[in-house]
Amino acid sequence: MASKGNISVHTENIFPIIKKFLYSDHEIFLRELVSNSVDATQKLKTLSSSGEAKGELGDLKITVKLDKEAKTLHIIDKGIGMTEEEVGKYINQLAFSSAEEFLEKYKEKGAQVIGHFGLGFYSAFMVSQKVELITKSYKEGSEAVKWSCDGSTQFEISPSDKTERGTEVILYLAEDSLEFNDDFKIKGILEKYCKFLPVEIEFEEKVLNNPSPLWTKAPSECSKEDYEAFYKELYPFSETPLFWIHLNVDYPFKLTGILYFPKIKNEFEPTRNKIQLYSNQVFVTDSVQDIVPEFLMLLHGVIDSPDIPLNVSRSYLQSDANVKKINSHITKKVADKLEEIFKQDRVEYNNKWESVGTFVKYGMISEEKFYERATKFCLLQNKTNDFFTIEEYKEKVGSTQTDKDNKVVFLYSNDLVAQDSFIQAIEKRGYDVMKMDGVLDNHFISNLEHKFEGVTWKRVDSDSIDKLIDKDVKKESVLSEADQNALKDIFEKDYTNVGQFKFATEALSPDDSFLTLVKPEWERRMKEMQKMQGMGMDIFGSMPDSYQVVINTNHALSVKLSKMAEGDNKKQLIDQAFDLARLSQNLLQGEALTKFIQRNTKDLV
Repeated sequence: MASKGNISVHTENIFPIIKKFLYSDHEIFLRELVSNSVDATQKLKTLSSSGEAKGELGDLKITVKLDKEAKTLHIIDKGIGMTEEEVGKYINQLAFSSAEEFLEKYKEKGAQVIGHFGLGFYSAFMVSQKVELITKSYKEGSEAVKWSCDGSTQFEISPSDKTERGTEVILYLAEDSLEFNDDFKIKGILEKYCKFLPVEIEFEEKVLNNPSPLWTKAPSECSKEDYEAFYKELYPFSETPLFWIHLNVDYPFKLTGILYFPKIKNEFEPTRNKIQLYSNQVFVTDSVQDIVPEFLMLLHGVIDSPDIPLNVSRSYLQSDANVKKINSHITKKVADKLEEIFKQDRVEYNNKWESVGTFVKYGMISEEKFYERATKFCLLQNKTNDFFTIEEYKEKVGSTQTDKDNKVVFLYSNDLVAQDSFIQAIEKRGYDVMKMDGVLDNHFISNLEHKFEGVTWKRVDSDSIDKLIDKDVKKESVLSEADQNALKDIFEKDYTNVGQFKFATEALSPDDSFLTLVKPEWERRMKEMQKMQGMGMDIFGSMPDSYQVVINTNHALSVKLSKMAEGDNKKQLIDQAFDLARLSQNLLQGEALTKFIQRNTKDLV
């Protein structure tokens, strides 16, 4: 006999409903209903293993069917099922969680269920004008029942002729939700949210999911080929990753997953949505910025933690203690892996540095704990493509590149081609030049200067050759002081209105350039950092570029000019020399530029 009644809504559970189940994305309903079917199936497995459920389990596949003509969506499982009493207890009493009760009862037996709040079933009404539930319990002698509700607080429950154990949920799609009356749409939702559920999910007579993804296995069971194949499953069109980290933690929180280091080329902007978060193999989100440290957002892969609820909010992630522990653990595991590769195979690590370096530098800038670890395996690369740790490089150049203040000067170039003339002058002094052309290197250098004692960094074009590493050695000029001042006055008089140039005389080697244009290190750094950060108040960016023009008073052209009388020939020589100096900052590049300057300067003498 059919009976009618009212669904009992407990007022004390209203706030959890609002906070956790006010779905902004309606497609979540299918995830919730399939997850309930998975729970019912997992419960049956647990009961069978303990002997409480008798008989053969049979095929436990969950089937999703769409009847486009009837505009109905069916989710069918062969799980634990329900008696009429259980339907009244778990369906009619909103927010009474059967999963919560079951988990408490069987926690000693390792029961794994997805749902925790008992509201997922009611997400069906977001897209349905009517919902039916037909179920038969695994318990011997149970009668099948049918539950029906049109979305109001009224329901009807009646006997059913269902003969097989399990539950079928039938959604009669509402007129404003007919977008879900589409095979392609349903398949897409299932592939997004149910791709790795632990029970097979069938749609259109095809199993869509992988019930045993690699992260659920012990690392000792997985081969290199397994990891690479799983990466291709996640990202079909990506290059083979550099290496990976298999996460497997039971205490003080539960965490499994695999994080891959992809091949990247001098990139900074993190590639969002490449790490997927799961809870007991149910997809939760690919916005994991509060779980994974910012500098590791370049990683790919999956993390799975039952300690994170399915319906998670940003505020929850930002405040939850387990999330903070997971964040710290991931940082530690990444540092462990990098240090392990560095120690075990230095050549392999060097070869991967082009991609790994972005992770490491970004991490050192943004995470203090990671910085402390990373100084051991952070590499510097010089012009000849040799690699050094920071300490190794300090030891390499310390004997020749220590200044008067006892600081080791790291000379670097951000463009080996454009700055070739500066580099050649430096190499004549026996100094070494680092290649620092990454988008993060400006921040990275400033960060290291503040933390790494006894070292200062200077770009090759930031000062005259002898002041880059000031050893407090004074060179004599072949010109008298009066001649030096007169030469400087000529330039200042002729070029006061040509850009932001300041002129200075310096006694350099006769082989060094006659004029050298340099840009102060501090000013250039501030401009570059503000440009990268996109600051609204770009104080330095709005200022015109300024350069210091160093006049080499020991160059043959200085001597010639000091002896020449005023006139057109002298003015022409000065203009040509100044044009050549400006050219070194803008036009020709590389060795061609260097030879051009050398050749034309020689012709002027």
